[in-house]
Amino acid sequence: MSFEYLWQGFGVALTWQNLLIGFVGCFIGTLVGALPAIGPINGIALLLPIAYTMGLPPESTMILLASIYCGAEYGGRISSILLNVPGDAGAVMTALDGYPMAQQGRAGEALALSGLSSFVGGILGSIGLALFAPLLAGLAIGFGPAEYFVLMVFAFATLGSMVGSQPVKTLIGCTLGLMLATIGLDATSGAYRFTFNEPELGDGIEFVVLVIGLFSISEAMIILEHQGRGFTVIRELGRMTARMSDVVKCTGATLRSSVIGFVVGVLPGTGASVSSAISYTTERRLSDTEGTFGKGDVRGLAAPEAANNATACGAFVPMLTLGVPGSGTTAVMLGALMLYNIQPGPMLLTERPEIVGGLVAAMFIGNFILLALNLPLVNIFARVLTVPNWLLVPGILVLSIVGVYSTHASVFSIFLMLGIGIFGWLMRKAGFDMAPIILGFVLGRVMEVNLRNALAISGGDISILFQSTISIVLWILAVAIAILPFALAYRAKKRKNLQAATTATS
Repeated sequence: MSFEYLWQGFGVALTWQNLLIGFVGCFIGTLVGALPAIGPINGIALLLPIAYTMGLPPESTMILLASIYCGAEYGGRISSILLNVPGDAGAVMTALDGYPMAQQGRAGEALALSGLSSFVGGILGSIGLALFAPLLAGLAIGFGPAEYFVLMVFAFATLGSMVGSQPVKTLIGCTLGLMLATIGLDATSGAYRFTFNEPELGDGIEFVVLVIGLFSISEAMIILEHQGRGFTVIRELGRMTARMSDVVKCTGATLRSSVIGFVVGVLPGTGASVSSAISYTTERRLSDTEGTFGKGDVRGLAAPEAANNATACGAFVPMLTLGVPGSGTTAVMLGALMLYNIQPGPMLLTERPEIVGGLVAAMFIGNFILLALNLPLVNIFARVLTVPNWLLVPGILVLSIVGVYSTHASVFSIFLMLGIGIFGWLMRKAGFDMAPIILGFVLGRVMEVNLRNALAISGGDISILFQSTISIVLWILAVAIAILPFALAYRAKKRKNLQAATTATS
């Protein structure tokens, strides 16, 4: 296995411009992650059009976005520990033991320990990314258009069964994304589809407009809707360093959770919320012999934090090597590459090694920057929790409008963004997640192109989708994963009925 791409990547990432970009990304990401419910997707959505308009090269843009992603995973723990309000979905489990520690006067220790666990998870995840990206890219070279189409089907099946607790709503979101991807000029026939005689829609819905509308605008409306809700920030942080005994106690949990987080991150459609839940429950079964989890146990704090950051690295593996996002955030980053007319896939490592290598190197460097930022400056990051909504919401709206207009110079795009934002707000109120819509939108275009190419090769014979061994294996996996939630639900219902019958007879 050659690591020449990695050395080339360090050459890219260690230039003073990209080091500065990485530092800015880590700082902004931590601030964004610390704000309750904002999360990495919103930070990336706001910064993407600005980076694109500034004319940054694609490798620098990816370093910036990856740094924001990792920084947000670090920052999410701050509000979880000090407010008992997760910074994003991946930090939900952190609050279970982090907030009780803060209530016990150990907030500073919790922040320091979670920072160290995040660092270990991020470094181990970066090592996994460096090792597995070339390996998976080598295996994926055998993929043709038919195999890529079936891979997209497998990705959607995985999403439906693994994202959130409502697979039906997830699939509905994916379908909406697929429908939005069909708007605009059909590259094969030259016909305009679903444009409603609006010339501005001839090229389809622009990715930046959709992302900012669904995430940033809808988030601003959610904040306004709940502006009366107050939080009590724990301001007495106490000791700002982790005890060595706690670090030793958490070593096993941190290492195990890092491995779990990376593996889960590689699976399309999972993400930090899934990995943190799995790592926490696993650690609880293995280590909670005294019933201390949920009451301020340092292992319960370290496990999800290590998993979160390892997952962020693992999610890049399928994105870079297969063109399949491992999470909603990497779906946005996949769209960022497409803005530069770069198609992620097995040839990316060969054709553009500076992008893959630069991103992997930036993950290594970014974790050291984040450790250096988060330990001494945690007091500053904690102050972001006191930002009033009357200042936060206008800031989000101004950045959104400036970002869209600077990218497309179109008033229509601004109104379209606002309309999409209102639609996203209504969807979120109905319990829908926005990430599946983005995944469906990004993958839908790739899915359609590969299906048409496969049918063109076979002369319209659909059996080409079932001919190769890779296709057959992916079809079997897709069907198995699609029916798995229903089988588990039926099994749980049958067990519940049996227990009720047993209780009634006794």
